[in-house]
Amino acid sequence: MEKFFKLKERGTSVKTEFIAGMTTFFAMVYILMVNANMFANPFGDGSNPLGVSYGAIYIATAISAVVGTILAGLLANLPLAQASGMGLNAFFVYTVCIGFGLSYANALVLILIEGVVFILLTVTGLRKKIFESLPNAVRIAIPSGIGLFIALLGLQNAGIVVPDTSTCVDLASFNLLTQTWGDIMPKVVTLCTFLAIVIMAHKNKRGAVLIGIVGGMALYYLLGLTVEGFYENLQISFVSPFESFKEFGQQSFLKVITEGFDFSAYKEAHGGANLALTIATTALAFCMVDMFDTLGTLYAACERANLLDESGEPLNMNEGMLSDAIATTVGSLCGTSTVTTFSEVNAGVAAGGRTGLTSVFCGAFFFIAMFLSPIAQLVPGCATAAALIYVGLLMMGSIKNIDWNNLKTAVPAFLTLAVMPFTYNISYGIAFGLISYIVISIFCGDFKKIKGSSWVIAALFVAMLVLTH
Repeated sequence: MEKFFKLKERGTSVKTEFIAGMTTFFAMVYILMVNANMFANPFGDGSNPLGVSYGAIYIATAISAVVGTILAGLLANLPLAQASGMGLNAFFVYTVCIGFGLSYANALVLILIEGVVFILLTVTGLRKKIFESLPNAVRIAIPSGIGLFIALLGLQNAGIVVPDTSTCVDLASFNLLTQTWGDIMPKVVTLCTFLAIVIMAHKNKRGAVLIGIVGGMALYYLLGLTVEGFYENLQISFVSPFESFKEFGQQSFLKVITEGFDFSAYKEAHGGANLALTIATTALAFCMVDMFDTLGTLYAACERANLLDESGEPLNMNEGMLSDAIATTVGSLCGTSTVTTFSEVNAGVAAGGRTGLTSVFCGAFFFIAMFLSPIAQLVPGCATAAALIYVGLLMMGSIKNIDWNNLKTAVPAFLTLAVMPFTYNISYGIAFGLISYIVISIFCGDFKKIKGSSWVIAALFVAMLVLTH
């Protein structure tokens, strides 16, 4: 173990790595519940437009997290952890499936394409070059735009932000004179859970998100005592954890292979040209967002852990990105959206994690969690909605790096930020940001600064907007 992970060389020990792995796990285990709930109950009203159960996606998410996290430890020897990415899962569910109308299995094909392309780009070294060739203003704004998108989803899932015929969206009523306490109570639980997570995170409490979700669940069932008929109408069934494995095998595992490549229904409704452009631009959007997530987290975690080489590059960076690409491919086969490196790994690094042994321990905890799905199903949507809002908050930090006094960079960044949540579409935000950057650069005399790959990507987005939307 010492020889393989270089524990003494990096100033750590098995005990420290175990604690760091456990810390990382508790910081990000919420994804098992949040991701499963998003796929199985995207609108928080019990509907299931994707046709997959909570249990099936819970297992799919856990398996891909185990594979990606352990690979990061064994291939790259870095304290990284991976799972279905926040923002990317929302893009998959709300934009690609519900918005565009692709089936669940069809959408998984795009994830499979992304994973295979990323493997090839990583092996050839092109992945980093593509990342660096895009406009800095757009790159910086993407995480924050996704953060706003995720926060909006959390507020809507909690029933705090509701549809309105005149203004499109409105604040839900908290008026006890016109609304029942049973309608207001879940919203109160979301707000209390969110604030509890924030307070614990501010005090550097390990696993603040998980503790907050568990506390929100307890508060929800406790306040249920004050709601007439709450427990009579509560539908809870305690089944064997292996029931989730059965649902996983029937509903999500290898669906991308058995059903995903049949696009006949979409083609008949929208045409072949629309289908081709939708696949190309949507897969491109998945690729770019995952690329930004992984590289950004990789640099931040390795810098904090003092794992940068002489040139300031993360150690074993290609191996770290390769584990991400393989995990995404495995995730598509299991039935979940893009697998990416989680920023929560910084919690494990802060706890002393310096090697891949941290990842191996974290992956082992995810493996154990696979068998706890019946317990996880007790978590109400109002508690996981608070986690969505908090993750959205965390992703807003990149805004400070935008030069708002320079309109040539501020406008593309602003459009990227604004269009994502307002249109429920991450790719539209990237499209408006990139296209505006090129137009402004042309008319401001910066034509030569536009890189070739930016032209190609922008052309694809223009074709998508003009021919498919």
